[in-house]
Amino acid sequence: MAGYGVFVSQAVDEGWLPGPNIYSSHSIISMTAGHGDLHSHPWSLVRAKCNEGIPMYVADGVDECIRAVRLQLRCGAKVIKICATGGVLSLVDDPLHPEFSPAEIAAIVDEAARADRVVAAHCHGKRGIMNALHAGIRTIEHGSYLDDEAIALMKEKGAVLVATRTIVEYGIKNLDQLPEEPRKKMEQIADAHKVAWAKAIKAGVKNALGTDLGFSTMSVDHRHGMNGREFPLAVKAGLTPLEAMEAGTAAAPFTLGPQAPESGQLKAGYDADFIALSCNPIDDIDILAEPSKITHVWKGGKLFKSPEHPVSMLV
Repeated sequence: MAGYGVFVSQAVDEGWLPGPNIYSSHSIISMTAGHGDLHSHPWSLVRAKCNEGIPMYVADGVDECIRAVRLQLRCGAKVIKICATGGVLSLVDDPLHPEFSPAEIAAIVDEAARADRVVAAHCHGKRGIMNALHAGIRTIEHGSYLDDEAIALMKEKGAVLVATRTIVEYGIKNLDQLPEEPRKKMEQIADAHKVAWAKAIKAGVKNALGTDLGFSTMSVDHRHGMNGREFPLAVKAGLTPLEAMEAGTAAAPFTLGPQAPESGQLKAGYDADFIALSCNPIDDIDILAEPSKITHVWKGGKLFKSPEHPVSMLV
């Protein structure tokens, strides 16, 4: 959902790397001065880098937004990701401010739909959430200021909430590592986010689990491979352990629209992608955050990990 997964997936599909099925957005699409813009860099440099293929793209107006979608499709994107509000870890924009006009978001959703793609929206503030939902956005990422009205619209539209509490918890525990402005925004948003997620769960909004993990460096604690930490956080927010596991498996295809695979369930005709654990996660959901407790991994019915068969680089 913004990154180089669209290219990693090619290596996985060709058999060069072991890995999951990846449904990548490639770039996150932002308006100028939005959450996906690099505010501290000269505009000419940002524009040049966007055109060179970094996983962010800045677009303004309906025509540029349509082109931005097409450029992601050209790279093989399976879903489209936009910034519909400001963000927390960026320096200038405000999480409460809506980004992109309703017409721009509608154009993005329409263009994506012509290629059977759905759109995910980074959203914190309510105004941006409402704009996104009215335009037909499939998933709301974060949803920090969801209220009763926004929750009712999510249910009416069949939208999915991906709360990404992991990044919030990491930010709160590491405030001293953040610049001043992101630190203030993280402090302001943390409690609101917790309340909003719990309220959405209680109201019956469909949940899928995500984390906002964005690093691969082993020295960084908030990195790929730590995704399982979202499961116990979902339980704290109000899901049962079984509901949390459903949100992390069976609910995931709902985030992909017409391209959704038959996956996430142990059923005939579905992808044979599943894991085995050394303990029962119904009894202790925390074990899903411990890779060492995941003893076996199968993908497409093929064993990729077991105590006797550690994951290797070449399949």
